[in-house]
Amino acid sequence: MTARRWPGRDRGAFTAELAAGLPALMLLLAAGLTAVTAVAAKGQCLDAAREAALAEARGDSGAAAGARVAQPGADVHIGGDADLVTARVRARLRVLGANLPAITVEGTATAAREPEPLP
Repeated sequence: MTARRWPGRDRGAFTAELAAGLPALMLLLAAGLTAVTAVAAKGQCLDAAREAALAEARGDSGAAAGARVAQPGADVHIGGDADLVTARVRARLRVLGANLPAITVEGTATAAREPEPLP
């Protein structure tokens, strides 16, 4: 024998499940958006560091080349020695508002200095 189901006994079950599950879904969506934004910014920092290192290795201004490619407000640092140039680009991301902690992404690239032209 099967138990008879009375109409109206499970009223509001969907609403209760939605109320419990929706905040978790929104948190998962926010985490996904943050991850995608951070990965995109990391790629942009790597591109900017590569451009800065190559420009500095050629004898141009690496900081200016990196700043053109990097996102606004990113720090471009050029270093190295007589043979190599190292460029580091750091950017701070505020993904979901100013009240949350910022994420710092960084990209580093190294290039060999080109030899001085002969006179």
